Amino acid sequence: MFGRNRLSACLLAATVTLAGIHAGPALAAPAQVTTQVPGFYRQALGDYEVTALYDGYVDLHLQLMKGMTEDKLQKLVARMFLDHSKGVQTAVNAYLVHTGDSLILVDAGSAACFGPTLGNIVTNIKAAGYRPEDVDTVLLTHMHADHLCGLLDGQGKPAFAKAQVLAAQQDADFWLSEQIAAAAPKEAQGFFKMARDSVAPYQAEGRFSTFKTGESVVSGAQIVETHGHTPGHTSFLFQSKGKKLLVWGDIVHNHAVQFSHPEVSFEFDVDQKQAIKTRKTVIEQAVKNDWAIAGAHLPFPGLGHIRKEKSGYAWVPVEFGPIRKDR
Repeated sequence: MFGRNRLSACLLAATVTLAGIHAGPALAAPAQVTTQVPGFYRQALGDYEVTALYDGYVDLHLQLMKGMTEDKLQKLVARMFLDHSKGVQTAVNAYLVHTGDSLILVDAGSAACFGPTLGNIVTNIKAAGYRPEDVDTVLLTHMHADHLCGLLDGQGKPAFAKAQVLAAQQDADFWLSEQIAAAAPKEAQGFFKMARDSVAPYQAEGRFSTFKTGESVVSGAQIVETHGHTPGHTSFLFQSKGKKLLVWGDIVHNHAVQFSHPEVSFEFDVDQKQAIKTRKTVIEQAVKNDWAIAGAHLPFPGLGHIRKEKSGYAWVPVEFGPIRKDR
């Protein structure tokens, strides 16, 4: 049996030893992983499968919003905890819809047309388990560069080797017209050229065509006329087993502002009055009919619903979860 003095000495020695261990250098932490998850998100729509694709982001300055004072714009953005000091980070999204019989891509992203923060649609199609050549149809909501430059790969060839590309007749008549381009302000003429260049290889191969309102473009998708942002801006209503999803393109550019105040327009709306009217109408339809929404410039994945508020509306994004076809 230890004597009291000997036990005290042992405890003191152990304490000194442990203190020495903790005084040594700490183990180094692993390096931070600075890459984000792949930019796709999948959900069911009845028997259809919808995959949101992240092209990237662009910073849009609040001065591009029209019809509201900058002070009020800043307050609305601040309520959403968004940093607008260098422009509000704005997603660019596209959507794959697998109907069982067809793989449809709605919009193709911007490729290299708008810098290094964009251009990831093809990469994310592959990350989502598909190949670009699996896409049989590309539907364009409109012919702005951030929605169609991705039709081409880095060598200027079709990125979608087997796809038919469809756009609204009014948009094609506008953006593909060299006469209208020549009469446009000089700073806008590049957008016309990007549209012509993006569809030219498809035209040469007989894989570009146009549609008019009321026509049937693909099985399972209904054309919804949403003109204003561009002359032929079009949304597509997909429906399966009573579930409906409106892929609406550029109806909303800033979710912090334009849901609560749909009367606020955007600098690049070709017809700002019509764009405001369209936004109000479509939002009301979506609320009334309980449509799910897929938005090109809503925070990725840009999927969700719209809720009516006492004043205006609010965006309700999807909740991350497994693919469940029972909902």
